[in-house]
Amino acid sequence: MINFYEVVETNQMIEEENLDVRTITLGISLMDCIDSDLDRLNEKIYKTQSGCIHYWINLGQDPEKATLIFLPGLTADHRLFDKQIEFFEGIYNVFVWDAPGHAKSWPFEFNFSLSDKAKWLDDILSLENIRYPVIIGQSMGGYVGQAYAELFPNKLKGFISIDSAPLQRKYVTGIELWLLKKMEPVYRYYPWKSLLKTGTNGVATSEYGRKLMHDIMMIYDGDQKRYAKIAGHGFRILAEAMETNLPYRINCPAQLICGEKDHAGSCIRYNNAWHKNTGIPIAWIKNAGHNSNTDAPEEVNSLIEKLINKI
Repeated sequence: MINFYEVVETNQMIEEENLDVRTITLGISLMDCIDSDLDRLNEKIYKTQSGCIHYWINLGQDPEKATLIFLPGLTADHRLFDKQIEFFEGIYNVFVWDAPGHAKSWPFEFNFSLSDKAKWLDDILSLENIRYPVIIGQSMGGYVGQAYAELFPNKLKGFISIDSAPLQRKYVTGIELWLLKKMEPVYRYYPWKSLLKTGTNGVATSEYGRKLMHDIMMIYDGDQKRYAKIAGHGFRILAEAMETNLPYRINCPAQLICGEKDHAGSCIRYNNAWHKNTGIPIAWIKNAGHNSNTDAPEEVNSLIEKLINKI
């Protein structure tokens, strides 16, 4: 049950720490479901005890080649990667999903963990006989990719983080973990118009990216409770995954990508530290925001292709 005191307490913390919604949420992508141009991909459904996961897949290419696994950020859906699907479909096998509880993968019981999402992903990949997965995760999708790497280190052939952050506990403060667990009431009662403005202009810099964000956010117009539940649960399981203090090592070819104007959360600070501590190459996308793959799709696609060529 939502406690009004917690709402006041959390908002007070935001003011005292001089944070905004983007800062405390580590880079939320405020997107949901409108159909995209996936006519050439096959839509399929994977059933779990908590609900059904919808995904799109095209395995028309050599099965011995890499399959690109596109994982959208929190509250985002498959359309986040339209520019990547358009570019790579027909060259590589591609996969994209609506994450559990998102878009077409709704309704869904919020009784799962980040590791559960990674396990369901592996179940789907095994079912489709995908043997060379390269995970490309934006924001929350990057966290799912790291959870997958922890559980199935010998299966993952490549990893690309797009405006995500490291999952290890050492990178975040206690205040950040506390805030992550308190986000549902904040998102439920924060003025919708303010969320819409932040979600449109705060995560994208390009006209295309902002229009996409606005159109997708309008799906939640009139149903902020649903939006808050999806976001709140996502941030809770993220905090819980961090608190396990697992190593979350990436033992395959990897690439970090981050927009130079990514003001969602502390992504720039996290990615600098991630690169410094692990040596994983990092590419800074000029004039791009949190959704750099929508702000600079050609540059991001080129980076994806370069990593694939190393595998």
